[in-house]
Amino acid sequence: MVVGAALVRDGRLLVQQRAFPEDVAGLWEIPGGRVEPGETDVEGLRRECREELGVDVVVGDRVGAEVTLPNGMLFRVYAVTLDGAVEPRAVEHRALRWVTASELVELDWLPADQAFLPDLLARISPE
Repeated sequence: MVVGAALVRDGRLLVQQRAFPEDVAGLWEIPGGRVEPGETDVEGLRRECREELGVDVVVGDRVGAEVTLPNGMLFRVYAVTLDGAVEPRAVEHRALRWVTASELVELDWLPADQAFLPDLLARISPE
């Protein structure tokens, strides 16, 4: 299982740019990653946000339908909110950005994340 975080604040979605591996470096994605054995989706997403962004989050409802990745794993996205006043930072990634709806569609996305764009757009306030 792979989980992603749809973190929206002030009408903008938090996205991150991959630094590695080389074949996807520079592409954009939402925060998240693999759920470890013994973790629930929520536990895995909270851990991934601490590792990738240095923040604690509260996990809410699912965003869109799950997507089957080429390797057979399932990818689920959840709405999250920040739990505390700490600002997200790029711990493992090249860059972080808060993007508007128009900026969201202009980014070069990882294919798996691209499948969620309509659902993510629906969560961002219109400009």
